[in-house]
Amino acid sequence: MKRGTSSALTMTLGIAAFLSLTATVVVGLTLPKTIEQGDYSKLIAIHPGIAWASYVALGVTALASALWLWPRTRSITYDLLAGASAEVAVVFTSLTLITGSIWGRPTWGVWWVWDARLTLSALMLALLLGYLALRRVPAESDVRARRAAVAAMLAVLVVPVNHFAVTWWRTLHQGRSLTQLTPENDLDGSFIFAMVLGFLAMTLVYAWLTVHRLRVARLEESLVDEDLELALEARRREAVLT
Repeated sequence: MKRGTSSALTMTLGIAAFLSLTATVVVGLTLPKTIEQGDYSKLIAIHPGIAWASYVALGVTALASALWLWPRTRSITYDLLAGASAEVAVVFTSLTLITGSIWGRPTWGVWWVWDARLTLSALMLALLLGYLALRRVPAESDVRARRAAVAAMLAVLVVPVNHFAVTWWRTLHQGRSLTQLTPENDLDGSFIFAMVLGFLAMTLVYAWLTVHRLRVARLEESLVDEDLELALEARRREAVLT
């Protein structure tokens, strides 16, 4: 793909992310108050979408890691994509915990409880931070990429457990948001629309952030290679002079 075409697609993605995110915020602010939660119920426009984006981000990290581990598809691009997606996953997982605490305070009366969903989300954040720390441990590039890929494949196992936690265990957290789309539940059309729009917006924002972080990672990698080549060239010259 040509650089101009790639930039145009990235710009289009950015515009789509901005417009959908703006629409999500506007729609969320116009949602009616609920008897149980008042204005805090408006957070349904962003909180489920942010949580979804954190799942997607860790999932992409694991998928890119698997593609790197597979000899036929091994490429440094997949290793860089895994790292870039993990960094964005940290952002979305942190925002999930923050918005969840803001929503939980008026609903549960506390900022934090060791609920299954909350605990697993905190564990997910810890695993992501551990993965990023592992990537920074000095080692040869292949060794670093391999151990990071294995760590990502293990870390992603927390996603399905976290997703089904509210079904498998008795928790304070409400049931899975998408189950509210069934007719027998009380969530009306405006809340459903805001929630689905939030899913779309956060997915686009995730994709835009990851694309840009991947570009930065490629530049960093090229600079490392260039510095290494210059260092080797300097050593060769020293050997000739001596």
